[in-house]
Amino acid sequence: MKSKFNHYSERAKELRALLNKANYFYYVLDSPEIEDSIYDQLYRELIELEKANPSLVTSDSPSQRLGGIPSKGFKSINHNIPLLSLDNAFNIDELKAWYSKIIKLIGSKNTTIKEIQKPAVICELKIDGNAISLRYENGILTKGATRGDGKMGEDITRNIRTISTIPLRLLLNNPPPWIEIRGEAFMPNKIFNKLNLERKNNDQPLFANPRNSCAGTLRQLDSKIVSSRKLDFFAYSLYLPQNWEPNDCNLKKPTSQSESLEFLKNIGFKVNTTSEKKKDLNELNNFYKYWEVKKNSLDYATDGIVVKIDKFELQKILGSTNKAPRWAIAVKYPAEEKATKLKKLIFQVGRTGAVTPVAEFESIELAGTIVNRATLHNAKRLATLDLHYGDTIVVRKAGEIIPEVTRVMKEFRIIDSNLVKLPSHCPECNSKLVQESEEAITKCINSECPAKIKGVLLHWVSKGSMNIDGLGEKIINQLVNLGYVKSIADLYKLEINSLLSLERFGEKSANNLLREINESKTKNWHKQLFGLGIPHVGEANAKSLSKNFKSIEELFTSSKDSPEKISNIYGFGTEITDAIIKWFDNSNNQNLIKELKSIGFSLKENLKSKENNSNLLNGKSFVLTGTLESLTREEAKELIENAGGKVNSSISKKTDFLISGEKTGGKLKKAQELGVKIINENELKLLL
Repeated sequence: MKSKFNHYSERAKELRALLNKANYFYYVLDSPEIEDSIYDQLYRELIELEKANPSLVTSDSPSQRLGGIPSKGFKSINHNIPLLSLDNAFNIDELKAWYSKIIKLIGSKNTTIKEIQKPAVICELKIDGNAISLRYENGILTKGATRGDGKMGEDITRNIRTISTIPLRLLLNNPPPWIEIRGEAFMPNKIFNKLNLERKNNDQPLFANPRNSCAGTLRQLDSKIVSSRKLDFFAYSLYLPQNWEPNDCNLKKPTSQSESLEFLKNIGFKVNTTSEKKKDLNELNNFYKYWEVKKNSLDYATDGIVVKIDKFELQKILGSTNKAPRWAIAVKYPAEEKATKLKKLIFQVGRTGAVTPVAEFESIELAGTIVNRATLHNAKRLATLDLHYGDTIVVRKAGEIIPEVTRVMKEFRIIDSNLVKLPSHCPECNSKLVQESEEAITKCINSECPAKIKGVLLHWVSKGSMNIDGLGEKIINQLVNLGYVKSIADLYKLEINSLLSLERFGEKSANNLLREINESKTKNWHKQLFGLGIPHVGEANAKSLSKNFKSIEELFTSSKDSPEKISNIYGFGTEITDAIIKWFDNSNNQNLIKELKSIGFSLKENLKSKENNSNLLNGKSFVLTGTLESLTREEAKELIENAGGKVNSSISKKTDFLISGEKTGGKLKKAQELGVKIINENELKLLL
């Protein structure tokens, strides 16, 4: 029989292997293999084993290093000041134990500081992003680096410069010779959702959560791509030379974490405004519980709170281990996962023919919403899960946003249940499916597949494209199923009798829809271009292309003869350029262009309209809030942009006008505070 020690030794060896492998997938490949909650459980088990049996500690143990290995592709950079990680607590009892230990440690130093029995703490949200180190020399940003292993990271300065919330020059009259800033880069939820929607429309694999998406973006070799994804940044700590003092009367050198956050804000950084100073454990507990509920209302992902002893003097007394500061701890929220029963798997066909497996399961509540389905992305993910019909599955919301199936509980599997496989033929048209060797995507290549036609039409009539009011999914399904429409061009050949044969259609609604369809021929060039559904060409890229190429002929010629004109556009690269070239090479797309021109689409810039309108608002910036009386937001945005103005999503000092409607939010208050001119819809029309 094995001794207890041998058993512990074998388990420690197994845990080290599992954790080191997980670290490699997470830090080097940016492709997490296991969920955070499981990693934390395994790590804590190893720590407990090593604590009880010190002789089990080895040099390759994850407990003996700060993080993972920096990934290749960027120049390595040494951190002048190491980026230590934080110790974790997983409930309030563990937090209380940490706080009690802190009090004893301070007391053991025989200090005369009054706050020994009740040191004030500051609570901050733990942003679920990527830790970044910034170095400024004489007030100018000189280096930006990833955390890496805490001692050495990757030099991503070019990418860091694209993040607008990171100042290139500090707001300091007498900047020190150097200053080091620590903070969290993250992708806002609305940007993440938009990016995933574009990837879905282009039949690309979706990002699992905002954190992974942010990490992948920061490691892009093309900084234009980084810029297009609009990352954000919260600064949370700084390091200054000991002998430097600011000469600005509004600034004083911080002596605590709360003061340092204020200092960071004053020198040009964005800081998280949810942080609060607390005087006891009861207040701390209230903060933790409040944000456990409210975190789902934020536009960024957070997986817990960070508690820090506020005074720098006490932080210095407490010091650090070789891994983490003793004066700070992260208190994580439990990862919300629930088990449910798989009901069935359906296979959706997108507008490019990509087949996506979607799990439908018994309804569960996750992160405040009812969930009953989740995409499994592609055949590779389906095979990895080893999913069988009738399985009990575990579901969570990735990044608190997208439902995902994390694993199968095989111990509850029904005996002799059948393995779920991707179909060999299209579920819509029964054509044989193909999988291109370089892709994980399985496709239907039948150009007449009803599902593909429906997807193309839905994209064409969407808000960002033709914005045809009244032509939704149900009507498109009827038109395709009855054989009235087999292409975009067929929409413009519809007759009133065809519409009258549809469910719930009268003469008035039929005439209104025909008018809407016909009027869509006059939409702007960039909207026509977006509607074509070229892979990787979302609304933003369509606008960029329309500014550089005045017609479809110009773009087509460049794709054949001078593709560098496309790849040199800011935010573009070889992937987007190759997708455009491939799209134009397709004979079906060439026929689509001919058909659209034959029914009245210009597929080019309206120079006369631009000449009449482009200087009316002369580069002025606008922000919209509330519900307008007669215009939708999309219509108002189009009017402003046609007249040379720019529409932003957030208020700043540089905003010229806030257009305010009914049921406004916080933008109105912020505009009033910043002195931004506030106008209504009628005043906008007067400007035009």
